[in-house]
Amino acid sequence: MKMKKLVSLFLAGAMTLSLAACGDNAGSASNTSTSTSKAPAASVEETKSDDVVAKALANGDKLVIWTLAKDLQKFADRYTEKTGVPTEVVIIEPADYPTKLQTAIVGGEKEPDIVVGEPQMLPDFFNNGFFTDLDALGASNYEGQIVDYVWEVGKDANGTTRAISYQITPAGFYYRRDIAQKVFGSDDPEKVKDIFSSYDKILEAGRKLKENGYRIFASDSELNYFSGDSAWVVDGKLNVDQARFDYMDMVVKLYQEDLTAYAAQWSTPWYQAMSGAVPVLTADLQWGDWGTDADGNTNLNIWDADNFNANAGKYTDTYAEVFAFGLPAWGVLTLRDNVKDTAGKWGVCQGPAYGFGGGTFIGISELSEKKELGWDFIKFCTLNEETADWWIEVSEGDTVSLLSALEKHKDDENAVYGGEKLYAMWLDLAKGIDYSKVTKYDTEIGNAWGNAISKIKTGEATKEDALKEFYDTVESTFAGEIIVER
Repeated sequence: MKMKKLVSLFLAGAMTLSLAACGDNAGSASNTSTSTSKAPAASVEETKSDDVVAKALANGDKLVIWTLAKDLQKFADRYTEKTGVPTEVVIIEPADYPTKLQTAIVGGEKEPDIVVGEPQMLPDFFNNGFFTDLDALGASNYEGQIVDYVWEVGKDANGTTRAISYQITPAGFYYRRDIAQKVFGSDDPEKVKDIFSSYDKILEAGRKLKENGYRIFASDSELNYFSGDSAWVVDGKLNVDQARFDYMDMVVKLYQEDLTAYAAQWSTPWYQAMSGAVPVLTADLQWGDWGTDADGNTNLNIWDADNFNANAGKYTDTYAEVFAFGLPAWGVLTLRDNVKDTAGKWGVCQGPAYGFGGGTFIGISELSEKKELGWDFIKFCTLNEETADWWIEVSEGDTVSLLSALEKHKDDENAVYGGEKLYAMWLDLAKGIDYSKVTKYDTEIGNAWGNAISKIKTGEATKEDALKEFYDTVESTFAGEIIVER
């Protein structure tokens, strides 16, 4: 298949990338176009894995892998251990990845062989012809073996499979069981999930927690994954339903009523809030200049642990423990690495809306000369039950996308989370994800909406003015594409 002509080259800076995911680098809610269904593909005859590996070993082939997540290094090492095929893994920062991949492929480079993307990156990668057709290699033979929404994310706008992820990433709330018991009288996830079942109940819980000396969240960003369960664009028109406004009002109240610890997501105090009390600091202090203030005190750099730890106490005597974090299923890995003395005190439950975020989707470069070997590696990572079993154990709780493995482990009890059957819960939540509600406009519209909320909650703009700016931004950004009715 010839590579499509690159009509317009995208810029990495135009993509909104989060700083943590899949255990190490994260993705935000996806930004892909809805896939178009197509008739089931005819079965493709595949070369047996043993023959593919034997050929690679005879040729002295090495599989070159470019990735955003360190997790894939472990998969590559496992593949080499099992097959003997050498791999070279290059881990690239998310902000740099799109440009580096574009430069390599436009420049005609035959390597890397394996390429990856988070959901919000994939539409541009697919449209520009960077990822090869996996159905032509046999992916269509495995339809129905991967959780539905993950399979859909990996398809291009024409319904051709171009990437597959080894994990599912539905979102939920990770909460402190000991705090739930003290404040609400129960740490049972079936009861605690009622606290998070609506925006009004979240506010009510936040106020009750503050009365008891706690904060409900480290920051209001914990709710990003549950900011609305509707499409931003419907039939070519901007769609801002009541749930979006309800979410906006709740975030403003969380901020203005001092119900969070104001710890910016992914910052030093945000991570520290997983292991104990953190200083409750205003947003102005945390986002101020990193020099000195008017009194000569060193300002805080929330992204520098040494700076933050040395200076935070100069600005507040108020410390509080945080009750909950809103994260996708890979949050088990984030907490695993940061909970310290609170280990074993956590539970997980459903949020007020279905949501998902991140995930490493694996594909093959269109220019790779080792496509069969690349497809063997993808199958090893995503469609091999033995690999899935290994990853569940090694990752200490990441949630795989292979349905047979999830079924096999559905009754596994996670001791770190009070014996909860997390795989069964995540699979159930994944079934509620409606990928048809995801559009290619989501990242930019979502950013504009978030900017409006930020201005309202901090008093920088009235709600009326902030909404006017939001509508103006969408109208000018997508002129001729989206009808904006105010």
